[in-house]
Amino acid sequence: MTSIESLTIEVADPAAAERFYAAAFGPDMPLRFQSAQAPTSGFRGFTLSLTVSQPADVKALVGAALDAGATALKPVAKSLWGYGGVVQAPDGTIWKVATSAKKDKGPATRQIDQIVLLLGAADVAASKRFYTDRGLSVAKSFGKYVEFATPSGPVKLGLYGRRALAKDAGVAPDGSGSHRLAIGGDAGSFTDPDGFKWETVTG
Repeated sequence: MTSIESLTIEVADPAAAERFYAAAFGPDMPLRFQSAQAPTSGFRGFTLSLTVSQPADVKALVGAALDAGATALKPVAKSLWGYGGVVQAPDGTIWKVATSAKKDKGPATRQIDQIVLLLGAADVAASKRFYTDRGLSVAKSFGKYVEFATPSGPVKLGLYGRRALAKDAGVAPDGSGSHRLAIGGDAGSFTDPDGFKWETVTG
């Protein structure tokens, strides 16, 4: 079964990025940082979502991210599906923090239950075929959303239509240049139809 072990975010200052993510989301995130100056502008075509158990944890994590230097894209709020907010890290990466719960069960713990990488696809059906041809199994699929089964790794993988993903994040869908992201796992080294790089991670 394919798994994603880590995500490498290309940043201008890796040390500053490490400090930000440790302060915002804790020291145990499956993130790596690589110095890079590849041109990029606008929406980079992906978001990262942190799923938590209750609204108090959404508020705590979003608050910590803002205190550490993130920018609010969507303020924390209730919605039909639960409670959540969206921030943009100083390096440009977009993070959504959300829960399906509408009430707190206790004080905030800042515990992250799940990390989901959502890739914005120009053609969701074509990208879905690309990944299933490489051995990934589909866990959920409806409309322009696909979630793959990656049970053994710390990061789940999904596809969403690029425009819909940008709207969900609260940004314009336009963008060009580098994604500033490399996906590390056991599926091999390749580049998907939307230009996302995968790298083999061992050990």
